[in-house]
Amino acid sequence: MFNKIMVPTDGSEFAKKAEEMALSLAEKLEATVVAVHVIDEKLIYPFEVMEEDGKEILSNVQKKGQKMGVKVEEVLIFGNPRHDMKKISEKSGADLVVIASHGRTGLEKIIMGSVAENTLKTLNMPVLLVK
Repeated sequence: MFNKIMVPTDGSEFAKKAEEMALSLAEKLEATVVAVHVIDEKLIYPFEVMEEDGKEILSNVQKKGQKMGVKVEEVLIFGNPRHDMKKISEKSGADLVVIASHGRTGLEKIIMGSVAENTLKTLNMPVLLVK
């Protein structure tokens, strides 16, 4: 079955739905959630600001997991969210990825492209797309 469920999150409302789905599945399957936040190397905000945002996003997933009795591993990396999901999922040992169909919108989405779409195309494991 599934022992590790990876959930990439950017803190958006859509990503929060994916977090909740991953945590709920993990609770039922007695699995671990690997919460991943990628600090996008293409964005021009100060790194410290993006790092703090990422830590807060992952901390929120951790808190939800604790309330549900679900173990949550946090992964905060600097890279390309569109291209690094395969490598991250393999290194984390995930056997299922739960990802939101949409993340942040507007100019950021145009610049980054669709992380969910690229994840679906490149991963060789089950992917649950949450709308």
